[in-house]
Amino acid sequence: MSGPVPTVTALQDIYTQQALSDQTERWNNLLDKFQALYGNPAQFVARSPGRVNIIGEHIDYSLYSVLPMGMTPDVILAVSTDLEPSQDGTYKIKIANVDNERFPTREFDVSYSEVDIDATIHEWTNYFKSGLRGALQLLRKKYGADFKPKSMQVLMDGTVPAGGGLSSSAAFVSASALAVMIANGERDVDKKALTEVAIVSERAVGVNSGGMDQSASVFSERGSALLVSFTPSLSARPVYFPHTNPELCFMVAQSFVTSNKQETGPIHYNLRVVECSMAAAYLNAKLCPKGTELPKDAGPLGVSIRGFHQNYFKDSQKSMPEQLTELVELTKSTLTQEEGYTVEEVASGIGISVDDVKARFMSSFPVRGERFMLRQRALHVFTEALRVLQFLSLLEDPALAPDSAHTIEYNAKLGKLMNETQDSCRDLYECSCAEIDELCEIARAAGSYGSRLTGAGWGGCSVHLVPADKIEDIKKALLEKYYSKRNLSKTELEGAIVVSRPMNGSAVFQLKDGKI
Repeated sequence: MSGPVPTVTALQDIYTQQALSDQTERWNNLLDKFQALYGNPAQFVARSPGRVNIIGEHIDYSLYSVLPMGMTPDVILAVSTDLEPSQDGTYKIKIANVDNERFPTREFDVSYSEVDIDATIHEWTNYFKSGLRGALQLLRKKYGADFKPKSMQVLMDGTVPAGGGLSSSAAFVSASALAVMIANGERDVDKKALTEVAIVSERAVGVNSGGMDQSASVFSERGSALLVSFTPSLSARPVYFPHTNPELCFMVAQSFVTSNKQETGPIHYNLRVVECSMAAAYLNAKLCPKGTELPKDAGPLGVSIRGFHQNYFKDSQKSMPEQLTELVELTKSTLTQEEGYTVEEVASGIGISVDDVKARFMSSFPVRGERFMLRQRALHVFTEALRVLQFLSLLEDPALAPDSAHTIEYNAKLGKLMNETQDSCRDLYECSCAEIDELCEIARAAGSYGSRLTGAGWGGCSVHLVPADKIEDIKKALLEKYYSKRNLSKTELEGAIVVSRPMNGSAVFQLKDGKI
């Protein structure tokens, strides 16, 4: 599925027919504001969407496959290079947001040598700077260390809710890196290269994401989910749902509990990355032959649970589901402390010093924790990786395909796996919250086959596998039993529930005289 990011000249090449009217108005507004703000027309627009993850939660950074899909909500960046730097040895970035009250306009004179990002400050333009830094690494690899980037005027509009679990940060970083590449003369931006740059770039703002979000934002194709795999290298392929009766749809419902990964990372997201990396090292030390090193890989800390997995089953002929089932039992018998492990106990188990544990696992980004829940995190990773394979088999194995005019039983099997993911996220990974649990209970009672959190968790969004003929019933139940009890604006209510169709990923729209 690699190849260049598509360049388009019509909005119907990006959006479905249902979305065209609203998107045309939105894009025209963006381009009119760009002209008014900068006094010249935009030259192109870079676009990357948010994503909803169907199944495979919090396992991408352990390098197991996941199944997301792109969505209509997206980040669009209108860009021009029609300005000059004001200081020698620098280039200028002017960046504004259509919502300038929440996201104030900024102007930077950036040194040719380095893009400075202060990840300790929660500043919206850090995400653009992250994409800028990553894109420049690619450009300098291609053109040499002396490559001098162009100055840019940028105006952003984003419809992916921040902290909503639909990966607004990955959409912003991916669109930013793409915009910088195009602004500096690139015409064929490779999807895989863009994705890899976006993954590394987002880590510059203190978010140690695994790669699913960026892959879905860049690679997604209209009408299909996306199987994203991380070993032996990053790859993605479309996965299609069979025809069902009743027809299946995905409904995304916001909790309106905001979880900002950058701000809460030390006790939530980043802490889970650390716990999974520690679990990998602990299991590797206890279960693999003495002296077996964890392989260096694409995990955020350079190692992963998948690395231990590959060590343990190095020459095995067992199938992947058989391997994962065995790893679940091994985890239960090896990581026996349900109350968690202190740093000292982790060090003792791995066979290294406490200082080495802190240097290897706790120095790359801030984390706070006294006990590390290695057993629970590893159990979630192995069982969730197995659920992804089971879900994929239901979709693609002819022997499991629905074979009758009515597929309620088949639909329920898919939903059951999603419900099990929610249980695991709540109980083992501890990344759900009371509001997400409530949304899932309401939706299931009203007819959802499967309901679970999607995204990082601790708030954000829920995703529901629903029969098309129950959409209105489930919406009504959520509005009456959840949203009516919250003080939400009309705009918030309108965007609270989205019935989602799989959408295209990143694209570049070349403008004519600043117009679509």
